[in-house]
Amino acid sequence: MDWLLGTLNADGVRVGGLLGADGIERTINDIVWGIPAMVLILGAGVLLSVLCKFPQFTKLGYIMKNTLGKALKKSEGKSKAGAVSPFKAMCTALAASIGTGNIAGVSGAIAIGGPGAVFWMWISALVGMCTKYSEVTLSVKYRERNEVGEWVGGPMYYIKNGLGKNWKWLAVIFALFGGLASFGIGNLTQVNTIAGTVNEAIGGFIATTEDQQKIIALVVGIICAIVVFVVLVGGIQRIGDVCALLVPVMAIIYVAASLIVILANITAVPAAFGAIFVGAFNPQAVAGGAVGATIKTAITKGVGRGIFSNEAGLGSAPIAHAAADVEDPVAQGIYGVFEVFMDTIVVCTMTSLVVLLGVGVNSVPYGTDQGASLTIAGFKSVFGGPIPAVVVAICLTLFAISTVLTWGLYGSRCFEFLFGHKAVKVYQIIFALVVIVGAMMKLDIAWNIADTLNGLMAIPNLIGVIALSPVVAKATKDHFDRERRLKK
Repeated sequence: MDWLLGTLNADGVRVGGLLGADGIERTINDIVWGIPAMVLILGAGVLLSVLCKFPQFTKLGYIMKNTLGKALKKSEGKSKAGAVSPFKAMCTALAASIGTGNIAGVSGAIAIGGPGAVFWMWISALVGMCTKYSEVTLSVKYRERNEVGEWVGGPMYYIKNGLGKNWKWLAVIFALFGGLASFGIGNLTQVNTIAGTVNEAIGGFIATTEDQQKIIALVVGIICAIVVFVVLVGGIQRIGDVCALLVPVMAIIYVAASLIVILANITAVPAAFGAIFVGAFNPQAVAGGAVGATIKTAITKGVGRGIFSNEAGLGSAPIAHAAADVEDPVAQGIYGVFEVFMDTIVVCTMTSLVVLLGVGVNSVPYGTDQGASLTIAGFKSVFGGPIPAVVVAICLTLFAISTVLTWGLYGSRCFEFLFGHKAVKVYQIIFALVVIVGAMMKLDIAWNIADTLNGLMAIPNLIGVIALSPVVAKATKDHFDRERRLKK
Protein backbone atom coordinates (compact mmCIF):
# COMPACT_ATOMS: atom_id res chain seq x y z
CA MET A 1 0.00 0.00 0.00
CA ASP A 2 3.02 2.32 0.11
CA TRP A 3 2.39 3.24 -3.54
CA LEU A 4 -0.98 4.69 -2.44
CA LEU A 5 -0.42 5.95 1.10
CA GLY A 6 3.30 6.65 1.07
CA THR A 7 5.49 6.21 4.13
CA LEU A 8 6.01 8.08 7.39
CA ASN A 9 9.18 10.16 7.64
CA ALA A 10 11.12 10.98 10.82
CA ASP A 11 8.71 13.82 11.59
CA GLY A 12 5.67 11.58 11.32
CA VAL A 13 4.55 13.16 8.03
CA ARG A 14 3.27 10.83 5.34
CA VAL A 15 5.23 11.42 2.13
CA GLY A 16 5.45 9.68 -1.23
CA GLY A 17 2.72 7.55 -2.74
CA LEU A 18 -0.38 8.88 -4.40
CA LEU A 19 -1.91 10.25 -1.20
CA GLY A 20 1.25 11.31 0.65
CA ALA A 21 1.87 14.93 1.63
CA ASP A 22 3.88 15.47 -1.54
CA GLY A 23 2.14 12.83 -3.66
CA ILE A 24 -1.12 14.46 -4.74
CA GLU A 25 0.39 17.65 -6.16
CA ARG A 26 3.19 15.63 -7.80
CA THR A 27 0.68 13.27 -9.43
CA ILE A 28 -1.47 16.16 -10.70
CA ASN A 29 1.65 17.95 -11.88
CA ASP A 30 2.70 14.92 -13.95
CA ILE A 31 -0.71 14.93 -15.64
CA VAL A 32 -0.83 18.70 -16.26
CA TRP A 33 2.70 18.73 -17.70
CA GLY A 34 2.30 15.52 -19.70
CA ILE A 35 2.81 15.04 -23.43
CA PRO A 36 -0.57 16.64 -24.38
CA ALA A 37 0.42 19.85 -22.59
CA MET A 38 3.80 19.91 -24.35
CA VAL A 39 2.11 19.42 -27.71
CA LEU A 40 -0.39 22.21 -26.99
CA ILE A 41 2.25 24.72 -25.86
CA LEU A 42 4.85 24.01 -28.54
CA GLY A 43 2.17 23.45 -31.20
CA ALA A 44 0.59 26.82 -30.47
CA GLY A 45 3.98 28.50 -30.85
CA VAL A 46 4.65 26.78 -34.17
CA LEU A 47 1.15 27.62 -35.50
CA LEU A 48 1.45 31.29 -34.54
CA SER A 49 4.96 31.46 -36.00
CA VAL A 50 3.74 30.09 -39.33
CA LEU A 51 0.69 32.39 -39.50
CA CYS A 52 2.76 35.46 -38.61
CA LYS A 53 5.65 34.37 -40.90
CA PHE A 54 8.18 33.84 -38.10
CA PRO A 55 8.69 37.46 -36.97
CA GLN A 56 11.03 36.29 -34.17
CA PHE A 57 13.53 35.43 -36.93
CA THR A 58 12.65 37.51 -40.00
CA LYS A 59 12.09 40.73 -38.03
CA LEU A 60 14.66 40.23 -35.28
CA GLY A 61 16.73 43.26 -36.32
CA TYR A 62 13.64 45.47 -36.37
CA ILE A 63 12.54 44.10 -33.00
CA MET A 64 15.91 44.76 -31.32
CA LYS A 65 16.07 48.27 -32.81
CA ASN A 66 12.60 49.15 -31.55
CA THR A 67 12.91 47.60 -28.09
CA LEU A 68 16.46 47.48 -26.72
CA GLY A 69 17.60 50.17 -29.17
CA LYS A 70 14.98 52.65 -28.00
CA ALA A 71 15.72 51.94 -24.34
CA LEU A 72 19.43 52.66 -24.84
CA LYS A 73 18.94 55.66 -27.09
CA LYS A 74 16.78 57.92 -24.94
CA SER A 75 14.49 58.04 -21.95
CA GLU A 76 10.76 57.99 -22.56
CA GLY A 77 8.53 60.91 -21.71
CA LYS A 78 5.74 61.01 -19.16
CA SER A 79 2.95 58.52 -19.84
CA LYS A 80 -0.74 59.25 -19.87
CA ALA A 81 -2.89 58.70 -16.78
CA GLY A 82 -3.63 55.05 -16.03
CA ALA A 83 -0.75 53.82 -18.21
CA VAL A 84 3.01 53.32 -18.17
CA SER A 85 5.59 53.66 -20.92
CA PRO A 86 6.08 50.69 -23.29
CA PHE A 87 9.54 50.10 -21.79
CA LYS A 88 8.24 50.12 -18.20
CA ALA A 89 5.44 47.74 -19.20
CA MET A 90 8.07 45.42 -20.69
CA CYS A 91 10.29 45.73 -17.59
CA THR A 92 7.30 44.90 -15.40
CA ALA A 93 6.60 41.75 -17.41
CA LEU A 94 10.32 40.93 -17.61
CA ALA A 95 10.57 41.31 -13.84
CA ALA A 96 8.07 38.47 -13.52
CA SER A 97 9.86 36.20 -15.98
CA ILE A 98 13.44 36.84 -14.77
CA GLY A 99 13.11 35.19 -11.39
CA THR A 100 14.13 32.08 -9.49
CA GLY A 101 13.37 30.01 -12.59
CA ASN A 102 16.49 31.48 -14.18
CA ILE A 103 18.70 30.35 -11.29
CA ALA A 104 17.10 27.57 -9.24
CA GLY A 105 14.83 26.38 -12.05
CA VAL A 106 17.58 25.96 -14.63
CA SER A 107 19.94 24.12 -12.28
CA GLY A 108 17.05 21.89 -11.18
CA ALA A 109 16.17 21.08 -14.79
CA ILE A 110 19.78 20.10 -15.54
CA ALA A 111 20.03 17.90 -12.45
CA ILE A 112 16.83 15.98 -13.25
CA GLY A 113 16.72 16.11 -17.06
CA GLY A 114 20.45 16.30 -17.78
CA PRO A 115 22.23 18.99 -19.85
CA GLY A 116 19.88 18.22 -22.73
CA ALA A 117 17.08 19.98 -20.82
CA VAL A 118 18.78 23.27 -21.77
CA PHE A 119 18.30 22.48 -25.47
CA TRP A 120 14.57 22.02 -24.95
CA MET A 121 14.48 25.29 -23.01
CA TRP A 122 15.87 26.97 -26.12
CA ILE A 123 13.31 25.27 -28.37
CA SER A 124 10.44 26.34 -26.12
CA ALA A 125 11.85 29.88 -26.15
CA LEU A 126 12.25 30.09 -29.94
CA VAL A 127 8.63 29.17 -30.58
CA GLY A 128 7.53 30.88 -27.37
CA MET A 129 8.75 34.22 -28.70
CA CYS A 130 5.89 34.29 -31.19
CA THR A 131 3.44 33.00 -28.59
CA LYS A 132 4.22 35.87 -26.24
CA TYR A 133 4.26 38.32 -29.15
CA SER A 134 0.73 37.20 -30.01
CA GLU A 135 -0.45 37.36 -26.38
CA VAL A 136 0.83 40.92 -25.93
CA THR A 137 -0.60 42.08 -29.26
CA LEU A 138 -4.04 40.70 -28.36
CA SER A 139 -3.85 42.15 -24.86
CA VAL A 140 -3.34 45.70 -26.13
CA LYS A 141 -5.94 45.29 -28.87
CA TYR A 142 -8.73 44.10 -26.57
CA ARG A 143 -7.89 45.97 -23.33
CA GLU A 144 -10.31 48.29 -21.55
CA ARG A 145 -10.38 50.93 -18.80
CA ASN A 146 -11.30 49.94 -15.24
CA GLU A 147 -13.23 51.90 -12.64
CA VAL A 148 -10.28 54.15 -11.79
CA GLY A 149 -9.23 54.80 -15.39
CA GLU A 150 -6.34 52.33 -15.65
CA TRP A 151 -5.77 50.18 -18.72
CA VAL A 152 -6.50 46.53 -17.87
CA GLY A 153 -6.06 43.57 -20.16
CA GLY A 154 -4.78 40.05 -20.54
CA PRO A 155 -6.27 36.70 -21.57
CA MET A 156 -9.52 37.23 -19.64
CA TYR A 157 -10.15 40.40 -21.64
CA TYR A 158 -9.09 39.20 -25.09
CA ILE A 159 -11.14 36.05 -24.60
CA LYS A 160 -14.21 38.06 -23.48
CA ASN A 161 -13.86 40.93 -25.96
CA GLY A 162 -12.28 39.02 -28.82
CA LEU A 163 -14.28 35.79 -28.82
CA GLY A 164 -17.50 37.29 -27.50
CA LYS A 165 -19.62 37.07 -24.36
CA ASN A 166 -20.44 33.40 -24.99
CA TRP A 167 -16.82 32.65 -24.15
CA LYS A 168 -16.75 34.61 -20.89
CA TRP A 169 -16.77 31.31 -18.97
CA LEU A 170 -13.32 30.57 -20.42
CA ALA A 171 -12.14 34.03 -19.38
CA VAL A 172 -13.38 33.34 -15.85
CA ILE A 173 -11.48 30.02 -15.77
CA PHE A 174 -8.26 31.77 -16.78
CA ALA A 175 -8.74 34.51 -14.17
CA LEU A 176 -9.37 31.86 -11.51
CA PHE A 177 -6.26 29.86 -12.44
CA GLY A 178 -4.22 33.06 -12.82
CA GLY A 179 -5.30 34.38 -9.43
CA LEU A 180 -4.38 31.09 -7.76
CA ALA A 181 -1.14 30.78 -9.73
CA SER A 182 0.00 34.16 -8.43
CA PHE A 183 0.34 32.56 -5.00
CA GLY A 184 2.50 29.74 -6.42
CA ILE A 185 4.74 30.83 -9.29
CA GLY A 186 4.73 34.47 -8.19
CA ASN A 187 4.95 34.10 -4.45
CA LEU A 188 5.69 30.79 -2.67
CA THR A 189 8.56 29.61 -4.89
CA GLN A 190 10.15 33.03 -5.16
CA VAL A 191 10.25 33.90 -1.46
CA ASN A 192 11.09 30.31 -0.52
CA THR A 193 14.18 30.45 -2.71
CA ILE A 194 15.16 33.88 -1.33
CA ALA A 195 15.03 32.55 2.23
CA GLY A 196 17.02 29.43 1.35
CA THR A 197 19.68 31.38 -0.51
CA VAL A 198 20.02 33.99 2.24
CA ASN A 199 20.49 31.18 4.77
CA GLU A 200 23.17 29.62 2.57
CA ALA A 201 24.94 32.98 2.19
CA ILE A 202 24.94 33.52 5.98
CA GLY A 203 26.13 29.95 6.49
CA GLY A 204 29.23 30.81 4.48
CA PHE A 205 30.31 33.17 7.28
CA ILE A 206 28.89 31.64 10.47
CA ALA A 207 27.47 28.24 11.37
CA THR A 208 23.71 28.32 12.01
CA THR A 209 21.40 25.78 13.62
CA GLU A 210 18.16 24.60 12.06
CA ASP A 211 16.15 26.75 14.49
CA GLN A 212 18.23 29.81 13.62
CA GLN A 213 17.68 29.14 9.92
CA LYS A 214 13.94 29.08 10.51
CA ILE A 215 14.14 32.42 12.30
CA ILE A 216 16.17 33.90 9.43
CA ALA A 217 13.59 32.60 6.94
CA LEU A 218 10.79 34.17 8.98
CA VAL A 219 12.57 37.53 9.11
CA VAL A 220 13.20 37.39 5.36
CA GLY A 221 9.51 36.63 4.79
CA ILE A 222 8.34 39.53 6.95
CA ILE A 223 10.68 42.03 5.27
CA CYS A 224 9.64 40.86 1.80
CA ALA A 225 5.96 41.03 2.76
CA ILE A 226 6.28 44.67 3.86
CA VAL A 227 8.13 45.69 0.70
CA VAL A 228 5.65 43.88 -1.54
CA PHE A 229 2.60 45.42 0.11
CA VAL A 230 3.99 48.97 0.02
CA VAL A 231 4.79 48.72 -3.70
CA LEU A 232 1.57 46.96 -4.69
CA VAL A 233 -0.71 49.55 -3.09
CA GLY A 234 1.04 52.17 -5.25
CA GLY A 235 -0.54 50.65 -8.36
CA ILE A 236 0.85 50.06 -11.85
CA GLN A 237 2.88 53.30 -11.88
CA ARG A 238 4.84 52.43 -8.73
CA ILE A 239 5.32 48.82 -9.83
CA GLY A 240 6.54 50.00 -13.25
CA ASP A 241 8.99 52.49 -11.70
CA VAL A 242 10.46 49.87 -9.35
CA CYS A 243 10.77 47.21 -12.05
CA ALA A 244 12.32 49.64 -14.57
CA LEU A 245 15.02 50.29 -11.95
CA LEU A 246 15.56 46.70 -10.78
CA VAL A 247 15.48 44.74 -14.06
CA PRO A 248 18.44 46.37 -15.88
CA VAL A 249 20.59 46.43 -12.72
CA MET A 250 19.98 42.82 -11.72
CA ALA A 251 20.41 41.53 -15.28
CA ILE A 252 23.73 43.33 -15.74
CA ILE A 253 25.12 42.09 -12.40
CA TYR A 254 24.13 38.49 -13.04
CA VAL A 255 25.26 38.36 -16.67
CA ALA A 256 28.61 39.99 -15.77
CA ALA A 257 29.28 37.47 -12.97
CA SER A 258 28.30 34.60 -15.28
CA LEU A 259 30.61 35.81 -18.04
CA ILE A 260 33.54 35.73 -15.61
CA VAL A 261 32.86 32.03 -14.90
CA ILE A 262 32.47 31.31 -18.62
CA LEU A 263 35.70 33.11 -19.55
CA ALA A 264 37.58 31.32 -16.77
CA ASN A 265 36.49 28.00 -18.33
CA ILE A 266 36.54 29.10 -21.97
CA THR A 267 38.32 25.99 -23.21
CA ALA A 268 35.53 23.78 -21.82
CA VAL A 269 32.72 25.73 -23.51
CA PRO A 270 32.59 23.52 -26.67
CA ALA A 271 32.27 20.38 -24.49
CA ALA A 272 29.47 22.00 -22.47
CA PHE A 273 27.51 22.82 -25.60
CA GLY A 274 28.23 19.32 -26.89
CA ALA A 275 26.72 17.86 -23.71
CA ILE A 276 23.62 20.02 -24.21
CA PHE A 277 23.06 18.86 -27.79
CA VAL A 278 23.91 15.19 -27.17
CA GLY A 279 21.91 15.14 -23.93
CA ALA A 280 18.83 16.47 -25.69
CA PHE A 281 18.43 13.16 -27.55
CA ASN A 282 20.50 10.75 -25.46
CA PRO A 283 20.41 11.98 -21.83
CA GLN A 284 21.99 8.87 -20.31
CA ALA A 285 25.07 9.27 -22.48
CA VAL A 286 25.79 12.55 -20.67
CA ALA A 287 24.13 12.09 -17.28
CA GLY A 288 26.14 8.96 -16.51
CA GLY A 289 23.21 6.57 -16.68
CA ALA A 290 21.33 8.37 -13.90
CA VAL A 291 17.94 6.86 -13.13
CA GLY A 292 15.16 8.77 -14.82
CA ALA A 293 17.39 10.46 -17.39
CA THR A 294 15.22 9.92 -20.48
CA ILE A 295 14.35 12.03 -23.51
CA LYS A 296 10.87 12.53 -22.06
CA THR A 297 12.36 13.81 -18.81
CA ALA A 298 14.75 16.13 -20.64
CA ILE A 299 11.90 17.54 -22.74
CA THR A 300 9.38 17.96 -19.92
CA LYS A 301 11.91 19.47 -17.51
CA GLY A 302 13.44 21.69 -20.18
CA VAL A 303 10.15 22.92 -21.63
CA GLY A 304 8.48 23.11 -18.23
CA ARG A 305 11.27 25.11 -16.58
CA GLY A 306 11.65 27.21 -19.74
CA ILE A 307 7.99 28.19 -19.65
CA PHE A 308 8.18 28.71 -15.89
CA SER A 309 11.00 31.15 -16.60
CA ASN A 310 9.84 33.06 -19.71
CA GLU A 311 6.09 32.50 -19.14
CA ALA A 312 5.34 32.30 -22.89
CA GLY A 313 1.91 30.73 -23.28
CA LEU A 314 0.82 31.26 -19.69
CA GLY A 315 -0.96 34.54 -20.43
CA SER A 316 0.60 36.35 -17.48
CA ALA A 317 2.86 38.91 -19.19
CA PRO A 318 0.06 40.38 -21.37
CA ILE A 319 -1.57 41.64 -18.16
CA ALA A 320 1.40 43.98 -17.60
CA HIS A 321 1.77 44.95 -21.27
CA ALA A 322 -1.89 45.99 -21.41
CA ALA A 323 -0.98 49.08 -19.37
CA ALA A 324 1.47 50.35 -22.01
CA ASP A 325 0.91 53.87 -23.33
CA VAL A 326 0.85 52.80 -26.97
CA GLU A 327 -1.69 52.85 -29.81
CA ASP A 328 -0.47 50.07 -32.11
CA PRO A 329 -0.81 46.58 -30.54
CA VAL A 330 2.05 45.16 -32.64
CA ALA A 331 4.38 47.96 -31.49
CA GLN A 332 4.00 46.56 -27.97
CA GLY A 333 3.84 42.94 -29.13
CA ILE A 334 7.46 43.01 -30.30
CA TYR A 335 8.52 43.66 -26.69
CA GLY A 336 7.20 40.15 -25.99
CA VAL A 337 9.77 38.69 -28.41
CA PHE A 338 12.63 40.60 -26.75
CA GLU A 339 11.36 39.53 -23.34
CA VAL A 340 11.65 35.80 -24.08
CA PHE A 341 15.00 36.31 -25.82
CA MET A 342 16.48 38.13 -22.82
CA ASP A 343 15.00 35.75 -20.26
CA THR A 344 15.76 32.34 -21.74
CA ILE A 345 18.30 32.72 -24.54
CA VAL A 346 20.49 35.07 -22.49
CA VAL A 347 19.95 34.67 -18.73
CA CYS A 348 18.97 30.97 -18.60
CA THR A 349 21.85 30.07 -20.91
CA MET A 350 24.22 31.95 -18.61
CA THR A 351 23.03 29.90 -15.64
CA SER A 352 23.34 26.62 -17.51
CA LEU A 353 26.93 27.41 -18.51
CA VAL A 354 27.81 28.43 -14.95
CA VAL A 355 26.58 25.03 -13.76
CA LEU A 356 28.06 22.90 -16.56
CA LEU A 357 31.40 24.72 -16.59
CA GLY A 358 31.75 25.59 -12.91
CA VAL A 359 30.47 22.34 -11.41
CA GLY A 360 31.44 20.23 -14.41
CA VAL A 361 29.30 18.16 -16.77
CA ASN A 362 30.40 14.94 -15.08
CA SER A 363 30.11 16.31 -11.53
CA VAL A 364 26.49 17.45 -11.51
CA PRO A 365 24.47 15.33 -9.00
CA TYR A 366 22.08 13.98 -11.64
CA GLY A 367 18.86 12.42 -10.44
CA THR A 368 18.52 14.68 -7.38
CA ASP A 369 16.45 17.85 -7.44
CA GLN A 370 18.61 20.92 -6.97
CA GLY A 371 17.89 24.56 -6.20
CA ALA A 372 20.11 27.62 -6.27
CA SER A 373 22.89 25.74 -4.40
CA LEU A 374 24.05 24.12 -7.66
CA THR A 375 24.37 27.53 -9.33
CA ILE A 376 26.22 28.86 -6.28
CA ALA A 377 28.62 25.92 -6.58
CA GLY A 378 29.30 26.94 -10.17
CA PHE A 379 30.22 30.48 -9.12
CA LYS A 380 32.35 29.20 -6.22
CA SER A 381 34.52 27.28 -8.67
CA VAL A 382 35.90 30.61 -9.88
CA PHE A 383 35.33 33.16 -7.12
CA GLY A 384 35.84 30.84 -4.13
CA GLY A 385 34.91 31.45 -0.50
CA PRO A 386 31.53 32.72 0.70
CA ILE A 387 31.33 35.64 -1.75
CA PRO A 388 29.55 33.71 -4.58
CA ALA A 389 26.73 32.77 -2.22
CA VAL A 390 26.34 36.45 -1.32
CA VAL A 391 26.36 37.54 -4.99
CA VAL A 392 23.79 34.89 -5.94
CA ALA A 393 21.70 35.78 -2.88
CA ILE A 394 21.66 39.45 -3.93
CA CYS A 395 20.85 38.67 -7.57
CA LEU A 396 18.27 36.08 -6.67
CA THR A 397 16.64 38.39 -4.13
CA LEU A 398 16.35 41.16 -6.74
CA PHE A 399 15.10 38.66 -9.34
CA ALA A 400 12.57 37.11 -7.00
CA ILE A 401 11.24 40.24 -5.29
CA SER A 402 10.58 41.88 -8.67
CA THR A 403 8.79 38.68 -9.74
CA VAL A 404 6.64 38.77 -6.61
CA LEU A 405 5.72 42.41 -7.28
CA THR A 406 4.67 41.75 -10.86
CA TRP A 407 2.73 38.62 -9.99
CA GLY A 408 1.01 40.63 -7.29
CA LEU A 409 -0.19 42.87 -10.13
CA TYR A 410 -1.26 39.86 -12.22
CA GLY A 411 -3.22 38.38 -9.34
CA SER A 412 -4.81 41.75 -8.59
CA ARG A 413 -6.04 42.05 -12.18
CA CYS A 414 -7.42 38.50 -12.12
CA PHE A 415 -9.29 39.09 -8.86
CA GLU A 416 -10.54 42.44 -10.17
CA PHE A 417 -11.95 40.69 -13.24
CA LEU A 418 -13.68 38.10 -11.06
CA PHE A 419 -14.91 40.20 -8.13
CA GLY A 420 -14.59 43.87 -9.09
CA HIS A 421 -12.11 46.62 -8.25
CA LYS A 422 -12.94 46.64 -4.53
CA ALA A 423 -11.53 43.10 -4.21
CA VAL A 424 -8.02 44.30 -5.10
CA LYS A 425 -7.11 45.61 -1.64
CA VAL A 426 -8.26 42.37 0.02
CA TYR A 427 -6.19 40.36 -2.44
CA GLN A 428 -3.09 42.49 -1.82
CA ILE A 429 -3.29 41.92 1.95
CA ILE A 430 -3.67 38.15 1.53
CA PHE A 431 -0.87 38.08 -1.06
CA ALA A 432 1.53 39.86 1.32
CA LEU A 433 0.70 37.43 4.14
CA VAL A 434 1.34 34.43 1.88
CA VAL A 435 4.83 35.84 1.27
CA ILE A 436 5.64 35.04 4.91
CA VAL A 437 4.29 31.50 4.53
CA GLY A 438 6.36 31.00 1.38
CA ALA A 439 9.59 31.76 3.22
CA MET A 440 8.94 28.84 5.59
CA MET A 441 7.62 26.30 3.06
CA LYS A 442 9.19 23.07 1.82
CA LEU A 443 10.85 23.75 -1.55
CA ASP A 444 9.77 20.73 -3.62
CA ILE A 445 6.11 21.11 -2.66
CA ALA A 446 6.22 24.80 -3.61
CA TRP A 447 7.75 23.98 -7.03
CA ASN A 448 5.19 21.24 -7.72
CA ILE A 449 2.28 23.54 -6.89
CA ALA A 450 3.74 26.29 -9.08
CA ASP A 451 4.30 23.94 -12.04
CA THR A 452 0.75 22.60 -11.78
CA LEU A 453 -0.87 26.03 -11.68
CA ASN A 454 1.32 27.14 -14.61
CA GLY A 455 -0.03 24.36 -16.76
CA LEU A 456 -3.63 24.95 -15.73
CA MET A 457 -3.64 28.66 -16.60
CA ALA A 458 -1.93 28.00 -19.95
CA ILE A 459 -4.83 25.90 -21.24
CA PRO A 460 -7.61 28.55 -21.41
CA ASN A 461 -5.08 31.17 -22.53
CA LEU A 462 -3.80 29.10 -25.46
CA ILE A 463 -7.34 28.22 -26.52
CA GLY A 464 -8.06 31.94 -26.74
CA VAL A 465 -4.81 32.79 -28.52
CA ILE A 466 -5.21 30.03 -31.10
CA ALA A 467 -8.83 31.03 -31.75
CA LEU A 468 -7.73 34.65 -32.27
CA SER A 469 -4.59 33.79 -34.25
CA PRO A 470 -6.06 35.19 -37.54
CA VAL A 471 -6.43 38.56 -35.77
CA VAL A 472 -2.74 38.49 -34.79
CA ALA A 473 -1.69 37.49 -38.31
CA LYS A 474 -3.66 40.37 -39.86
CA ALA A 475 -2.36 42.90 -37.32
CA THR A 476 1.20 41.73 -38.04
CA LYS A 477 0.77 42.03 -41.80
CA ASP A 478 -0.82 45.49 -41.52
CA HIS A 479 1.93 46.75 -39.21
CA PHE A 480 4.85 45.70 -41.37
CA ASP A 481 3.07 46.78 -44.57
CA ARG A 482 2.86 50.28 -43.04
CA GLU A 483 6.53 50.11 -42.10
CA ARG A 484 7.48 49.26 -45.68
CA ARG A 485 5.36 52.13 -47.07
CA LEU A 486 6.99 54.59 -44.66
CA LYS A 487 10.47 53.56 -45.85
CA LYS A 488 9.60 54.33 -49.50
